[in-house]
Amino acid sequence: MMVEIVILAMIAAFLGLRLYSVLGRRAEHEEESIPQRFEPGKDDDRRAAQQPQYAPAAPQRVIEMDGVMPAVERGIREIAQADSRFDLAQFLEGAKGAYEMVLEAFWSGDRETLRELCDDDVYEGFVAAIDAREEAGETLENKLIRIEETRIHSASLDGGRGGRTARIAVLFVADIAAVTYDKDGNVIAGSLDDAIESRDVWTFSRNVASRDPNWLLDETDEG
Repeated sequence: MMVEIVILAMIAAFLGLRLYSVLGRRAEHEEESIPQRFEPGKDDDRRAAQQPQYAPAAPQRVIEMDGVMPAVERGIREIAQADSRFDLAQFLEGAKGAYEMVLEAFWSGDRETLRELCDDDVYEGFVAAIDAREEAGETLENKLIRIEETRIHSASLDGGRGGRTARIAVLFVADIAAVTYDKDGNVIAGSLDDAIESRDVWTFSRNVASRDPNWLLDETDEG
């Protein structure tokens, strides 16, 4: 009986030593650092340096055109693509200012200001009307009360020998009080007490290749 116990103890000790030797070696191997497959090495750094670097795209200007006709929107976007300096909001503010300046210049007979703001045909038309008024001895006492509405009526980009020309027609709805006096100072038309609604469609043009950022009035019509 004692012999069997001794033999079993020896077998158990042998198995224990074998198990320890295997587990001990495995634990030592597991403590070693295992290189990661996706860690960047020298080769990866070299390949990254060879990749083309792309600069972030510049943000595109947003043009708000809610409620406009598709043809008008298309024309505005064509103008904006051809002229990097074009800004719709600034254009409308400038057109509004030009409307006021041209009216004041025409009423007062200021040919110099009209020459700066109008193209040849429109300028000649205004000057002819001023000449006829002065020849008749008539004077105007008009007043722009307010501009009720300023809206894009049409827009296009035309090609030609002199370059590409942007043309934008603007509808102005304004209240104007107008009085006309004869050579003796008598009122022959109008009244400053009653403002009349005026609807005008003025077309402004500009060569988009020109360094001059100013637009010229090249057509007037009733709205």
